[in-house]
Amino acid sequence: MGQPRFPVKAFPSDMPENAITERIIKCAIAVHRELGPGLLEGVYEEALDIECTFDGLHMLRQFKVPVLYRGKTIGEYQPDMLINDLVIVEIKSVERFDPVFEARY
Repeated sequence: MGQPRFPVKAFPSDMPENAITERIIKCAIAVHRELGPGLLEGVYEEALDIECTFDGLHMLRQFKVPVLYRGKTIGEYQPDMLINDLVIVEIKSVERFDPVFEARY
């Protein structure tokens, strides 16, 4: 499989970003309920892939995208997942939950 380039249009999406994001969050909660905390990011990524696929979402994983600055390539970005060509998901796993991770509203 060749390397996709943004904007990726491998799978047409007729769902707004918020609807896709709600489904992704639902899948992430299901993964967390099943596996619990404390595992490596790769384990959660694989499980989320399975759960999202089961939910009918389409994803690309671990592909490289050039980072451009003023028309020049200055590096590469490799997102964990791109779901339905609209939502980038970065999987994070920490050893313990610190207050710094809490959302501030």
